[in-house]
Amino acid sequence: MEVLKSWDLKLDLVKTKSGAILYKITLGPKHFFLEQNYLKDSKYGIAYRKIKEKYPEFYMFWEIKDNQYTGRLLAGAILEKKDIDEFIIGILKSEEFKKHEDIREEIEGV
Repeated sequence: MEVLKSWDLKLDLVKTKSGAILYKITLGPKHFFLEQNYLKDSKYGIAYRKIKEKYPEFYMFWEIKDNQYTGRLLAGAILEKKDIDEFIIGILKSEEFKKHEDIREEIEGV
């Protein structure tokens, strides 16, 4: 395997104003991925809470660059095939997540 590009990553556990304990993956100055806030009553906050109830090893991170959301998402989990099959079927059948607004948290000088 040939290494094409390499990053030094920093993993932090942070606490938000709302009291949520989240992971933050820092790639460089003003560039990081912040875990979805499970306390938010938004489309993604509610969906994330529900996913984490069933799949606690699932994580979702939003990319933030120069204090702006980029719209890019890092998500993943280490699951058995039977678990991922159940997970995907559950998402495809659910219409509930579409009822909620896409609310983005204001980024402070983090």
